[in-house]
Amino acid sequence: MALLKAKVGLAEGRAPGRSSDPKPVRANRLLRLPSCTRDSTAVDSSRLLGGPRPGYGTLQRNTEPSCMDRFGQRFTARVQTEMLGEGSLEHHPGARLEDRKSSIAVGVADEEESRDTIRLHQEERNVLRYYLFEGLRYVWMERQQAYCRVSALDEGWTCAELHLCRAGLGQQDHSSRRKIYGPNLIEVPVKSYAKLLVEEVLNPFYIFQVLSIVLWVCDAYYYYAACIFLISTISLGLSLYETRKQSTTLRNMARMSISIRVHRADGEEAMVSSAELVPGDCISLPLDGVLVPCDAALLTGECMVNESMLTGESVPVLKTPLPNGGGAAGTIYSPKEHQRHTLFCGTHIIQARSYVGQEVLAVVTRTGFCTAKGDLISSILYPKPVTFKFYKDAVKFVLFLAVLAFIGTLYSMLIMVKNQVPVGQIIIRALDLITVIVPPALPAAMTVGSIYAQNRLKKRGIFCISPPRINLCGKIRLVCFDKTGTLTEEGLDVWGVISLEDGRFMPIIHEPRRLPSGPMLHALATCHSITLLQGQPVGDPVDLKMVESTGWRLEMAEEDEGELPGLQCFGTKVLAMMNPPPEEEQPPDRKHRSPVAILRRFPFSSSLQRMSVLTKHPGDDACWLYIKGAPEVVASLCSTETVPADFSQVLRHYTADGFRVLALACRPLSAVRSFEDALQLTRDAAESSLTFLGFLVMKNVLKLESAPVITLLRNAGVRPVMVTGDNMLTAVNVARSCCMVGPNERVVFVTASPPGRDQPASVKFIPAELSQGEKQPEDAQQWDGRLHLAMNGKSFAVLQEHFADLLPKILVRATVFARMSPEQKTQLVCSLQELDYCVGMCGDGANDCGALKAADVGISLSEAEASVASPFTSCRANIECVPTVIREGRCSLVTSFGVFKYMALYSLVQFVSVLLLYTINTNLSDFQFLFFDLIITTTVAVLMGRTGPARELGVRRPQGALISVPVLGSLLLQTALLITVQVLSYFITVSQSWYVPLNSTVTAPQNLPNYENTVLFCISGFQYLILAVAMSKGYPFREPLYTNVLFLVVLMLLFGLLIWLTLYPLGFPKTLLKLQGIDDLNFKLLLLGIATLNFFAAFVLETALDYGLLGCLRKLRRKKASSKLFKRLEKDLSQQPSWPPLNEPLFATPRMSIAVR
Repeated sequence: MALLKAKVGLAEGRAPGRSSDPKPVRANRLLRLPSCTRDSTAVDSSRLLGGPRPGYGTLQRNTEPSCMDRFGQRFTARVQTEMLGEGSLEHHPGARLEDRKSSIAVGVADEEESRDTIRLHQEERNVLRYYLFEGLRYVWMERQQAYCRVSALDEGWTCAELHLCRAGLGQQDHSSRRKIYGPNLIEVPVKSYAKLLVEEVLNPFYIFQVLSIVLWVCDAYYYYAACIFLISTISLGLSLYETRKQSTTLRNMARMSISIRVHRADGEEAMVSSAELVPGDCISLPLDGVLVPCDAALLTGECMVNESMLTGESVPVLKTPLPNGGGAAGTIYSPKEHQRHTLFCGTHIIQARSYVGQEVLAVVTRTGFCTAKGDLISSILYPKPVTFKFYKDAVKFVLFLAVLAFIGTLYSMLIMVKNQVPVGQIIIRALDLITVIVPPALPAAMTVGSIYAQNRLKKRGIFCISPPRINLCGKIRLVCFDKTGTLTEEGLDVWGVISLEDGRFMPIIHEPRRLPSGPMLHALATCHSITLLQGQPVGDPVDLKMVESTGWRLEMAEEDEGELPGLQCFGTKVLAMMNPPPEEEQPPDRKHRSPVAILRRFPFSSSLQRMSVLTKHPGDDACWLYIKGAPEVVASLCSTETVPADFSQVLRHYTADGFRVLALACRPLSAVRSFEDALQLTRDAAESSLTFLGFLVMKNVLKLESAPVITLLRNAGVRPVMVTGDNMLTAVNVARSCCMVGPNERVVFVTASPPGRDQPASVKFIPAELSQGEKQPEDAQQWDGRLHLAMNGKSFAVLQEHFADLLPKILVRATVFARMSPEQKTQLVCSLQELDYCVGMCGDGANDCGALKAADVGISLSEAEASVASPFTSCRANIECVPTVIREGRCSLVTSFGVFKYMALYSLVQFVSVLLLYTINTNLSDFQFLFFDLIITTTVAVLMGRTGPARELGVRRPQGALISVPVLGSLLLQTALLITVQVLSYFITVSQSWYVPLNSTVTAPQNLPNYENTVLFCISGFQYLILAVAMSKGYPFREPLYTNVLFLVVLMLLFGLLIWLTLYPLGFPKTLLKLQGIDDLNFKLLLLGIATLNFFAAFVLETALDYGLLGCLRKLRRKKASSKLFKRLEKDLSQQPSWPPLNEPLFATPRMSIAVR
């Protein structure tokens, strides 16, 4: 079979004495995969293929059964086998006979047969061997000797082969494919409550909780154990409910099963469930629209599609038929290259129109998790892990606490042995110390800041689908911005038209409707992708503005209305017709009466940077092609003699002033006379030898919010970068207008050329003033030393390929990237991340989806409440959301640090208290533990995170590492302070004249109440609240503490309660907490004085640490180079004031690589 040849090898094998039952058979072997990815399975297959082959996996016997996903996590995949039928697996009716033979297989039924190759030819039978991983199916490819993602079978299809699928598959072929590809379903696993319960209980947190509860029961802490059990049970129940609810919601969003009409090879049509679709099926799309159940290539007709579910772009997209005939026939089909001809799974066809025959046909290319929607669902189910040093350091610190607990355990055991405590009691008390110092609620407490930040963002119209990334926002150092629709308004206003006369540019005409009837006016009226939806024109905003400026009106026939009125004057079928405005709306000196018909559209392509249409005029035999696109691209397609000599000068004049300029051209096509001829014409053949017509100049208005936000970011040390598909000079002008480039800051263009016949690749740095024909200023002092590099997509590609060592330096200084394709935007983000930048990306359109996903923090400007295109979605279409997200990220990060330090110090306070009490053979009471853990610590930890972000975005960034001098210094000094205060309180107590020693012959709770316990209870209680205040830092990342009213009220109530318990512990609370009555008021006031002193000492200590108390330690250390590559490059460049060398070409050497110093 033609489409599967060289993809899969068919093993025709014999299995003597075995049943031919087609049910799936599980093979008793497991697959070892060093690496699996959603796109492919990368495996070490050196034994079979001679070296690693990305995209494949191999079955290696006698190895440990495990596999690794794209993030380096190991899993196990079970290989399954299934018997295929005798039918051919050809993808289209035109396959050659030799191609119909052996294609897929996947091996034999057991291991004995795999060793004996003689048996392979004894009986013809196809055996499919495959495994499932993260929803994707991987099949064994005999010729590659590797497991490949099943979608690899669809690669290499040509446009002509897809058009041959119009006849449909035979029933036998369909059945074979159904077994190979599996059902067309995106199944999101929803686990039962029982399974979720088992998995949650096996979580280290809950295991620790269960063991702790058992231990507390053994130690007679029944009330405390019961309360923690109840709270843990409620927490577990809520967690299970939320987890299952989210899974169910995602499953409902992913699941799609509709009835759809399918063509069969025998000429019949059948209504089948979309779950039965396989690649190669030809489907008929209803004219009133439908949800697309798979990825499919459009063969006939046109579709208006809403792709907002995938891209967040609310503007409907026009899909046109896949090219066929001529040079396009042999073009390899690619969903990315042919996205304007591809219907993606999960998108909504609003309207379909048929112009040939009675149906709109498409051929299925991808199904299930291999589709665009499947890929998005997969990214939600198996997200990229957020790698953040803070989380890694938190784990290290918990291990440190565990070591500390072990040391305390040894100490307590020695003390209790000395006090002749029974062995069983010694073991229980020693283990109890571990539950004291390792706070089990730490992971939950650290997420509090992110949850509050997420809710605050939601109130401001910013939705987040990945809360762990909120903390990452606090570390952003660079933000990439799209231009059109992000920095500037989405809708462009037509400024005017510059047409030609006798090969020379004429003065600009600000009202295109005043143009004389001719190619320029017809190009403006017809070269668009607008269609009618319920009688209203919809399409690209630029196209809508352009057509509106001409006054011409689009007319399209509804499917039930038959042909267009006036169609007979064209002598052929047409897609649409453009009618001139009514005579009363036309200028007095310009009367246009003849309509123009559109026969075919070649839609806009980001990679080609142009679009074109084939049109026909009444009474003309020949057709006309009109093209619109980037001026440089259109000029390159025109005959040289038709392009004016001052083309570049005029273009530069308008783009330098910030206008968006499009070029227009035309060409008569005498060979194309009818609608059918137009369908056979290839794009490459049509778009050549054009006649240049002139420029369409559009005003690109900067959004009011853009300049203040960019200025704010620059002042805060966050570097803004523009990434656009627009012209270089237009982009530089906008960069200056929005203050991305200051008035006294220099712009230098980076122009890179690929290697030619006689010379290697070269790069040249040209000052912007020279490139625009200006003289270089003699007084170089007018520049303030800040230099911004600017380049286009072509230069970026050359630098990537030939100047790998120079690219990092350029990226550190580059601010404007123009004429960048969507793929290059993604590559740029990844390149910046390789320099150790924490990269943000803000964009609004489908062209930004890849970059939004690749960035550490992607922010989509979309009307949708949540877009799967990026972690953050702002409903307000301006960039004010960027500083908001950064401020919330910094606030959340500082909150996470504060809560972490508080929880660690809370554990240390309790650890010190318990150790002191163990020394004298007593402990805290049951309800004392409850009072500290539930009433004080839990309440405080939850409410600490309610403090909002600071109003100002400062230059300072919050600390990103826990294992650092400021954080560890704070913990150690605060620990020393709290130990000092507790030990001091203990010795002051035992020195009092009224002090009576406790009964050390028995242990707690039998020797409670006692003076030592009561004093340490009061002092440690104050310490919990003191630490809460000291760790609730405000300036410069959060608002002051008093703005968190609820937290402040709770703190005051708790301080009041502790003062009351210290001075007058009466009645029920005294009995419940087992407090010893102390009659000496002066002593109790002394305790309050000690607590007050502790408060001021802790607060002053934290303030001094904020202002660099431990800065001297950094000076004592040997200064090390920064771990961030971009910082090392910045330091190097600061010592090279002459870089870059201006107007001097640099040539690529044979071997160039990134020099990491």
